[in-house]
Amino acid sequence: MNSAAKTFVVSILAIVLLIALLVWNPSDQATSWGGEPIVMFCAAGIKPPVEEVAREYSDLFGIPVQLQYGGSGTLLSNVRVAGRGDLFLAADASYLEIAKSNHVVAEVIPLATMIPVIAVPKGNPKNIHGVRDLLRTEIAVALANPDAAAIGKITRRLLTQSGIWDDLEKHAKVFKPTVNDVANDIKLGTVDAAVIWDSTVNQYAELEGIQVPELSSGTQKVSVGVLASSKQPAAALRFARYLAARDKGLRVFSKLGFNPVVGDLWSEKPEVVLFSGGVNRMAIEPTLQEFEQREGVTVSRVYNGCGILVSQMRAGQRPDAYFACDISFMTSVGDLFLDSVDISRTDIVMLVQKGNPLGLRTLSDLAKPGLRLGVANEKQSALGALTARLLTVENLYETVMRNVQVQTPTADLLVNQIRTGSLDVVVVYVANTSQVREHLDLVSIDVPAAIAVQPYAVSRNSGNRYLMERLLAALTSAKSKAQFESVGFQWQAGPVEQ
Repeated sequence: MNSAAKTFVVSILAIVLLIALLVWNPSDQATSWGGEPIVMFCAAGIKPPVEEVAREYSDLFGIPVQLQYGGSGTLLSNVRVAGRGDLFLAADASYLEIAKSNHVVAEVIPLATMIPVIAVPKGNPKNIHGVRDLLRTEIAVALANPDAAAIGKITRRLLTQSGIWDDLEKHAKVFKPTVNDVANDIKLGTVDAAVIWDSTVNQYAELEGIQVPELSSGTQKVSVGVLASSKQPAAALRFARYLAARDKGLRVFSKLGFNPVVGDLWSEKPEVVLFSGGVNRMAIEPTLQEFEQREGVTVSRVYNGCGILVSQMRAGQRPDAYFACDISFMTSVGDLFLDSVDISRTDIVMLVQKGNPLGLRTLSDLAKPGLRLGVANEKQSALGALTARLLTVENLYETVMRNVQVQTPTADLLVNQIRTGSLDVVVVYVANTSQVREHLDLVSIDVPAAIAVQPYAVSRNSGNRYLMERLLAALTSAKSKAQFESVGFQWQAGPVEQ
């Protein structure tokens, strides 16, 4: 091969290599990011783990994370005024509660806990053992500004309760805007002691912490909130999930001296399973679709009669959450779930042909000879079990069941059959009838037990507990309440934030 040909071949290979380098992605999961950087307002005391996790996340996915630090109170003020950004991480849950109540923050994800302690130089040279030692004349004390930093706010509250705040406030040599500024004063020897977080102490080899009763009750939860102003909530939530994942961000929190929560397992796009009674479908589908889009997750729905769902769970299937048709079908598998929350209720009624030509008025009328009756299967369906219970309590079970021509696992099938005219009456939930009321009539069942209450619970073994708790928050929102009521449910979850 002559030199010209060799040069040509080498040039071609160089071009191919250059193209390969340009398109090569160092992570199978990494993607080219065309959006804005994620902007996070972060309490200064939480800087070390957040900075490390943000760098790791950016390297892995190519998504830049811009961090702005300050005291939690100062940051909250900035966020409220600026109306921009994606995430807000506070060192005191009260700041996120304020932000949420003022519609500044949407979702909140817990990360870790911290305890206020007295910080002193290693070896405790001034022999400080209690909060009253801080008032000694020869002790120079630094405190965080209560109006700027979370540690300052909690210190003022706790020591006011102990009756020494006023004296300590007067005695303090200096007030600093962040907990890190206070810790640095001890490190540099400009003060003898201060009140800071135990996790902050753990980040300084030169310091040691002293736990005292007056401060130990001030355990605070470190949480990250997604700002309502975020223009990229799915991207913000994705980083927040990474930060809060037990096998990702929380490992860094633990390494740096924090006490992390048992967070969810990391997945770039989580896939969770929701078991739900069929009666809930129309009420929850719009919320589920919005939740999937906002969170960047997939919720696999399994709708069926609750008797069937319970049998599947007893056989070993484990959904991430369960939305039951009735409390009785939650109780039977309650050991698999965390505490349930009642969201809605619906009455059990008779659905008859338009105009009620057979004059059916009471439960006992279902025993009329020759009646073509449809009910839900009592072993497959919560509705069927509740119907059987109603009939048994009223001493009507045997006589009414003689008229039953159809037993189905879900009420939707009953509604479809009476629409065809093959049945005279079916026993269903009011919530099953929202789409057929112009074609059929409802007859109330005047019995106190003719009610089903729908509870939601998160699985004890779910690797996505906090994700499913955020789904609960979505299902109990004002928007969700309106959806439930529009399809015939009554609200049970209590007041919702407007």
